[in-house]
Amino acid sequence: MTRFIAAALMLTAATLPQAQAQIADSATAVRPILVGSAAPEVKLSSLEGKATTLSALLGGKPTVLVFYRGGWCPFCNLQLSELRKLNPDLKAQGFQLLAISPDRAEELAKTVEKDELDYTLASDAKAEALQAFGIAFRIDDATLEKYAEYGIDLETASGEKHHALPVPSVFIIDAHGVIQFSYVNPDYRTRVPQRLIRAAVEAVAAGETGRPLK
Repeated sequence: MTRFIAAALMLTAATLPQAQAQIADSATAVRPILVGSAAPEVKLSSLEGKATTLSALLGGKPTVLVFYRGGWCPFCNLQLSELRKLNPDLKAQGFQLLAISPDRAEELAKTVEKDELDYTLASDAKAEALQAFGIAFRIDDATLEKYAEYGIDLETASGEKHHALPVPSVFIIDAHGVIQFSYVNPDYRTRVPQRLIRAAVEAVAAGETGRPLK
């Protein structure tokens, strides 16, 4: 199983287009960063609102990195809660769990309290990480109006006017900062199964992965 996962991920790296630092016009037009690439260095904010970077949060540890839309999204909250249940197993494998969204720090704190999360959340309010990982897309005006009817204000959530969201994604990054697995699905209602995360983590932990892209 783990050998199949590792082989499939390297095939994905060979077939996906190169990511570009930009905001796509739709969720289906994103161009995710390749498996085998080095995790990009980007600026983020901590839960306390302090400036940090992705490399500082990775800290040289193998990491399951999750991008979610925001604490206002019920599908995201369900995923974050399920990941909390998975976290002890990840720790047992030597992995840490990190979740990033466009929400500003104050919104992150609400999510941590609401979902009783015991892992790290970081803010990418300026959408720099979203663009660097090739998963950013811009919400159109019609959708913004629909969100407003449900009391969802993206500008209030992020403190910015870019109206950018990530396609919900999971990346597994090894201790050397190399992306060894990715799951990027434009349908925000569909999230990666935990069994697939477990299998990919086991593959990375066993060293059944490809070499970094040059």
